[in-house]
Amino acid sequence: TMRVEELGAQVRVQILSVLVQSEQNVGGLAQNLGISESAISHHLRWLRQMRLVKSRRQGKEVYYLVDDPHIIALFQQGVDHVQKER
Repeated sequence: TMRVEELGAQVRVQILSVLVQSEQNVGGLAQNLGISESAISHHLRWLRQMRLVKSRRQGKEVYYLVDDPHIIALFQQGVDHVQKER
C-alpha cells in the first residue's frame, strides 16, 4: 500500500506536470486532476515554499506557474528518465 507521503508526492508531480505546460488557477488544476480545490491549495502551498512554483494575481484569481527554466528542464528530464525505465 502507498504511504500518505508517497501519495502527496505523486499529486505534486501531477500538479507540476500541468504547470510546466501552462499556468493555472486552483480551480483549473482541481478540474484537470480530479482533486479537490482544498487539496490542490495544500500542495501548492508546499510547492511555493519549496520555490518550485510561483503565483501571480489577476483580479480575484491567483494563477500558478513554473517559470524557472532549470526546474522545467529537471522536471522534464525526470519524466523522460521514468518513461525510459518502463
